[in-house]
Amino acid sequence: MKRLLDFIAIPLSMEDPKPGTDPAASPGGATTGSSEDEVAIPDTLPVLPVRNTVLFPGLIAPLTIGRPSSRKLLEESLPHSKIIGIFTQKDAATEEPGPEDIYHVGVAARVLKLLRQPDDTLVIVVQALERIAFVRALVVAPFLRAEIRLLKSTTPPADNLEFTATVEELRETALKLVEMTLDPPDQAAAVIRNLRDPGQLADFMAGSLNLPVEQKQPLLEELDVARRVRAVLKHVAAQLEIARIQQKIQKDVTSAITDQQRRAFLREQVRAIQKELGEDDGGVEQQIEELRQRLQAAGPPEPVLQQAERELRRLQHLHPASPEYAVVVSYLETLAELPWNKLTEDNLDLDRAQKILDRDHFDLEKVKRRLIEYLAVRKLNPQGHGPILCFCGPPGVGKTSLGQSIADALGRKFARVSLGGVHDEAEIRGHRRTYIGSMPGRIIQEIRRAGSRNPVLMLDEIDKLGSDFRGDPASALLEVLDPRQNHAFVDHYLDVPFDLSQVMFICTANVMDTVPAPLRDRMEVIELHGYTDREKLEIARRYLVKRQLQEHGLKNGQCRFTQPALRRIIQDYTREAGVRELERQIAAICRHVAARVARGEITSFTVTPQQVETILGPPRYIHETRLTSGRPGVVTGLAWTPTGGEILHIEALAYPGKGNILLTGQIGDVMRESAQAALSLVKSRARQLGIPTDAFKDMDLHIHVPAGAVPKDGPSAGVAMFTAIASLFSNQPVRPDIAMTGEITLRGIVLPIGGLKEKSLAALRAGIRTVIIPKHNEKDLAELPPEVKQQIQFHPVETVDEVLALALKTGRRAAASTPTRTRRKATASPKPAAISSNP
Repeated sequence: MKRLLDFIAIPLSMEDPKPGTDPAASPGGATTGSSEDEVAIPDTLPVLPVRNTVLFPGLIAPLTIGRPSSRKLLEESLPHSKIIGIFTQKDAATEEPGPEDIYHVGVAARVLKLLRQPDDTLVIVVQALERIAFVRALVVAPFLRAEIRLLKSTTPPADNLEFTATVEELRETALKLVEMTLDPPDQAAAVIRNLRDPGQLADFMAGSLNLPVEQKQPLLEELDVARRVRAVLKHVAAQLEIARIQQKIQKDVTSAITDQQRRAFLREQVRAIQKELGEDDGGVEQQIEELRQRLQAAGPPEPVLQQAERELRRLQHLHPASPEYAVVVSYLETLAELPWNKLTEDNLDLDRAQKILDRDHFDLEKVKRRLIEYLAVRKLNPQGHGPILCFCGPPGVGKTSLGQSIADALGRKFARVSLGGVHDEAEIRGHRRTYIGSMPGRIIQEIRRAGSRNPVLMLDEIDKLGSDFRGDPASALLEVLDPRQNHAFVDHYLDVPFDLSQVMFICTANVMDTVPAPLRDRMEVIELHGYTDREKLEIARRYLVKRQLQEHGLKNGQCRFTQPALRRIIQDYTREAGVRELERQIAAICRHVAARVARGEITSFTVTPQQVETILGPPRYIHETRLTSGRPGVVTGLAWTPTGGEILHIEALAYPGKGNILLTGQIGDVMRESAQAALSLVKSRARQLGIPTDAFKDMDLHIHVPAGAVPKDGPSAGVAMFTAIASLFSNQPVRPDIAMTGEITLRGIVLPIGGLKEKSLAALRAGIRTVIIPKHNEKDLAELPPEVKQQIQFHPVETVDEVLALALKTGRRAAASTPTRTRRKATASPKPAAISSNP
């Protein structure tokens, strides 16, 4: 009813009213123009189709004009006559309606105003005059012009008491409707009281009611005023009943509102409306009931159900638009989606597991044996808590894919959490629900995605965890990875215990040095060392080539890799412990072949060593090779890197000075200390080595470790530095075919080192066949590949004296000579002999 009589505020005419006319004598205070002596309506009129609007005689309404045809109609017709025909479309979606698309009863209207809007649309204000009928179309384009016929209404005689009573009932009902309308239009009641003509009163009320076109059009087409009044009375009475119900609802809601419940006003109003209409579907209650059923179906423990029930009761008192409502719903949905009782059955067939591991990975026999042992224990004791496995090794050796293979062998779901760069403890334990945007920790999230309470969950890059003001994620993992504690793991978001004891956690790391000791204590570390060239060749032949041919759409006959070509790629285009770079180089060749096959240039291609260089370009890596000749002060050392082992040519140079030492080559603190210890040890054994006592006083020492752009650190270069300094000052060359590794003490004892396999592989690649290792590392020789032990001769030593005896060409004779003869020989040798030993 708010839109009832809104038209009163619209100016009635662009001109002053004609003398003798009474603005209050017609609806809205307008001259209806129903008298033919005032407004003459021609027999043909331009037809303006309108959407979703039915105009009744006597009313004034604004219309928005946007269609080009309608704009054309106004531009050509208004200069000649302001009378147009307005007919309602049957379908509002029709863009260019024709005669068959409009109702054939409309109104003749006078255009009172025309306004141009900023968006280039037109707004016209029209006054409906008379009912007219569409007889036939005269012109269709550019706009519709038709022959029309005036329609006259028939009114019962004034002495018809029943008709008079019906008209008065319509008037009284309309006045009651205006009174119950909030903020009614000005003069609405006065207009209704002053309208004496029954037809005008019916038209006025019909045009003012909020009815669809399908209900208004029959009222326009009704020419019997008595039937029209009765039809309009029914609609007005229905609107009055709705207004009464709304008023009753507002009173009921207002009486139930207090200061604390004011925020729930809209919710109460909607419920009351739905109750009065009999359409109360209980949306909130239905959602709460669905959540309750989902929680019961998930089967969580009783404490979890009690916590969920408390949250459900809170939800009943929250408004759906409240932010807290969404937080509680999200929390309950998380509880309902967690696999509290969903377990996948383990497949503990050891032979099948062995076949899957052999299918997916070459070699790694020690790792496979340990995994089979783990599965065997699970088979004998399904309820036991196995250790947390941690695969440690360089990138690309297959740590993550091993976890996937274990999940396939067990028949479990596989999930992965990357911990690299994680600094926030909440990433593990979850955020408390008091924070905006809170969510469970990544452990719980991955278990929810897996849909099983016993997946294989891989914690990748555990050595790259960070720590800052937001907490220590490594400390949060202590509970997660402890089989004795994680059966009652409490995520901060869930705030209820969740059993993680059935989850098989597998961690991966490149190095264990950065992993805190308490966290290392909870894991069983399995080392995955780098692959030998032979192993890389087999991996490429069995797995990598087949996978890349398939990914690039090539068949085996279209591209074939020879073994020399694969060996060339391994040696000259990769430098890694794993096979990730090797696979990328194979993929580059496959792309080249695929492009030529797609162009139709070739049908098959065989990759040879020469083709490798043509496709990939010059060799990218030049591995350090063994020295061609022995020189004083130059020693071949062995180093471990994250991508495998490397050999280092440690060079020492002496020149006149004041006994200072200079270290270059991006040497770390530990390596600098090894150099200081080696120099002190050489000075303490100067007489035994035949070095003059004043040689160190008058000479400066420079030790350089190529390559200078690569940072280097570690204690295992101590033996090599000691040998280089001893060789330099005693002027005894070091054997070029020997490499060494080991840490030294000031007593001359050689201590054990790590990474023996990687260092041995580096020596083998460089063509070195003799390696000096600490005596305590002799036990590690059993883990070396057979080809390494067959081609390299290892010399375990306990002291630096044994090192010199093996490394120096005259080492044995010098060590056996007497101090007197050594001193005399050194004295006879000029000092520049040490200076001339440039590495």
